[in-house]
Amino acid sequence: MDFILRAPKRLLFHFGRYLLLMRNAFNRPEKWSMYWKEILRQMDDIGIGSIVIVVLISIFMGAVAAIQFIYQLDGQLIPKYYIGYIVRDLAIIESAPTITCLVLAGKVGSNMAAEIGGMRQKEHIDAMEIMGVNTAGYLIMPKVVAALVVIPMLVVFSAFVAILGGYIASVGSGELTGGEYLRGTRSFFLPNNVNMMFVKSLVFAFLLTTVSCYKGYFVKGGSVELGEASTQAVVYSNILILLADYIIAVILTG
Repeated sequence: MDFILRAPKRLLFHFGRYLLLMRNAFNRPEKWSMYWKEILRQMDDIGIGSIVIVVLISIFMGAVAAIQFIYQLDGQLIPKYYIGYIVRDLAIIESAPTITCLVLAGKVGSNMAAEIGGMRQKEHIDAMEIMGVNTAGYLIMPKVVAALVVIPMLVVFSAFVAILGGYIASVGSGELTGGEYLRGTRSFFLPNNVNMMFVKSLVFAFLLTTVSCYKGYFVKGGSVELGEASTQAVVYSNILILLADYIIAVILTG
């Protein structure tokens, strides 16, 4: 019973502290050149460091989606070229932005939480604050800016690779011809689906970076607590991404 009563207070406490941290993080930088170098470093870590895992996940997502829809539509009166149409929209609307960002929350988010949490434990953040550095801004804003630039690019790349994976699976298995699959990918295209993909990728990028940075920035204790903070960063980021996915779908498809 006490836990149930304390849960809303803890939620409000963390939400308020999160908002205050974000306000400090997006204050005017002391030195733009220092922030710019950090943004470029983060763009390299997030983008180049995640390409391999994004390719592997995306190509199998597209291939499995194509094979499963071929199985589902077997014997139906639906034209075979619809497989390309279904795989394309599934990749653009859902699998590319959502699954990619869920995976990046585990890879990128946990790294951010561990990096900032390690600096907190080694008192690097305290030393920077004594020197007058806005630690929230220097440690968080470059990561958020880099993620907002790079993650939508990774999502677009993921959608392309997923559609390619569907082509390889369906055409390679002999179920469809290349012409039929390409006809499906060009059919019934709605530009709003691409807009939805970019909205989702931007919102998810912001959530996974800020939540992970928050958990790392306020970590206390030793290595065990740092591991717990990294795990919580991934869990909370994934929950918020799925919740935001539902809300965006309701708003943009209603």
